[in-house]
Amino acid sequence: MNKQLIAERFSKAITTYPREANVQRQIADKMIHLLTEHISSPCSKVIEFGCGTGIYSRMLLQTLRPEELLLNDLCPDMKYCCEDLLKKKQVSFLPGDAETISFPAESTLITSCSALQWFESPENFFERCNTLLNNQGYFAFSTFGKENMKEIRQLTGQGLAYRSREELTASLSALYDIVHTEEEVISLNFNNPMEVLYHLKQTGVTGTCNQSWTRSKLNLFCQEYERLFSPGKGSVSLTYHPIYIIAKKR
Repeated sequence: MNKQLIAERFSKAITTYPREANVQRQIADKMIHLLTEHISSPCSKVIEFGCGTGIYSRMLLQTLRPEELLLNDLCPDMKYCCEDLLKKKQVSFLPGDAETISFPAESTLITSCSALQWFESPENFFERCNTLLNNQGYFAFSTFGKENMKEIRQLTGQGLAYRSREELTASLSALYDIVHTEEEVISLNFNNPMEVLYHLKQTGVTGTCNQSWTRSKLNLFCQEYERLFSPGKGSVSLTYHPIYIIAKKR
């Protein structure tokens, strides 16, 4: 996993991400609803890793009203997207790789939306978060499952090593009580494969893709995409596969 390349791709997409990331916004909204439904205790000290442009962060602040909200992102430039949040005294920003940087202990909630799939070792991170939470603390996140971007993976042979909901819950179960899990498949339609590629570039999610596009490769990609993934005349599909998990420290 080239973390520097991932950060660079997301940095380039800062201005376009809020417009294009409709699925991520939908996922963040659902995650907030799940938190309010399944966590009854106050979340006074919250860490959000992979905050990005702050879509989920703003929801957390407005809904949970934590006394402390620490925002983290691999890309330091995301700080400027969260300037409105950082004007509030209870909000701070810590740039860096969440898998290695130091987070404060005794947190009541460690959470994230659409970020864990970029981690080298989610299992090690699960253990680390368990030590950072207080005795009643929660670990809640959304990530993506094996069907995510299946069209791109099938045609390019590139993509992330997504884990299934069963694999994630099995890894968590040694340290946490699983409070809630669910998954869904969201299919977006685009007019043509070029719009799909544009959408992915504008959201920055091409961080592991080293595809070198020649005109002939691009033409072949578009032809195969239309042949294999056209749900209706004049459109092609792109699949998102979000997984939602809420766990409590045992």
